[in-house]
This record gives sequence, C-alpha cells and structure tokens, in this order.
Amino acid sequence: MNQLIDGLRDMVTAAMSVSLSLIQLQENEITKRLAGYAALVAVPTLIAGIYGMNFKNIPELEWVLGYPLALTAMVSIDSWLFWRFRKAKWL
Repeated sequence: MNQLIDGLRDMVTAAMSVSLSLIQLQENEITKRLAGYAALVAVPTLIAGIYGMNFKNIPELEWVLGYPLALTAMVSIDSWLFWRFRKAKWL
C-alpha cells in the first residue's frame, strides 16, 4: 500500500511539474509578443517625440521633405522590425 501511495504521489508531483512548465512556456510566448509590439510602438514614438519638441535649430524642421522623411523612416523601421519579429516567430 505504501509503495502504491508513493507511486501515486510521484505521478501527481510529476503531472503538476509538467503543468507548471507548460504554463511558464505560454507566459514566455506572451512576453515575447508583448516585447515585439512594444518595440514596434517605441520607434515611431521616439521619432515623433523628437519632432514634437519645440526647437528652432533642428534643420529637419525647415526641410521640405523633413516630415515625409520622418514618416518614411517610421514606417520603414517598423516594417523591418515587423518582418524580423515574424521571422523569429515572436508575432
């Protein structure tokens, strides 16, 4: 009887350990996705934050293509990041 109880206890302990490991793997996947989305949001926020400052001596503000170039940079960097995260299976 004692051996049977010990065997059942070991099986329950192993099952709980496997269950906790699976939960941790799912949490890691969610963390990867959130980090990927945060990176995609951070790039345009950085560029827009710099352009939103009230500086008079930023040469890009007087350029005809300053804002289109900034928007193009935002879209191209985010597209590249999105492609890399998809390739790494983070998104």
